[in-house]
Amino acid sequence: MTNVLILGAHGQIARLARKQLINETNASLTLFLRDASRIKNVDATRETVIDGDATDIAGLTAAMAGIDIVYANLGNRGIEAQAKAVVAAMDAAGVKRLIWISTLGIYDEVPGAFGKWNHDQLDGGYLEPYTAAAAVIEAADLAYTIIRPAWLSNKSVVDYELTEKGEPFKGTEVSRQSVADLVVKLIEDPTAHVRGSLGVDQPNTDGPKPSFY
Repeated sequence: MTNVLILGAHGQIARLARKQLINETNASLTLFLRDASRIKNVDATRETVIDGDATDIAGLTAAMAGIDIVYANLGNRGIEAQAKAVVAAMDAAGVKRLIWISTLGIYDEVPGAFGKWNHDQLDGGYLEPYTAAAAVIEAADLAYTIIRPAWLSNKSVVDYELTEKGEPFKGTEVSRQSVADLVVKLIEDPTAHVRGSLGVDQPNTDGPKPSFY
């Protein structure tokens, strides 16, 4: 049985991944978030809920006791500080495997008109801290996988392709359900894409911007 710590467990992708993990695996989940009362329908046989702050190294370290995989679904302008705290806690707890949700564009890897549009939307306070946070993860002595999703939709579809760091990003959008499925697949096979950074998009969504803009 795999013990998984989900940081930011009330996030939209995290909730989808949680549901899929409960339905399709035998993993035990520790759900870590601010305001734990937001978590509903807890399976007490497989889930533990912790109210905590992802910049609190001591709290994170305690939550990582007995954990095999950390899945971090964090994000805001403080994500660099969160990354530093997660790395420090994992080092202290002796946990190595990390799945880290980031965003597209952190390597300036998005080509063409969509790349320009993406910069126009994300530069100036959003893309910069995500880039810095990814650099913290990549410098750590961890078995990490960074996930860089395209622009996210709520489509009820699982359809995605991957690009590696150093390759041009493909597509413009991807469903949250697809990203959650990738997270679950990495948890099921924790040896896959170790120290990799994966762009994730829905095939055949190329264009100057996502279809919903």
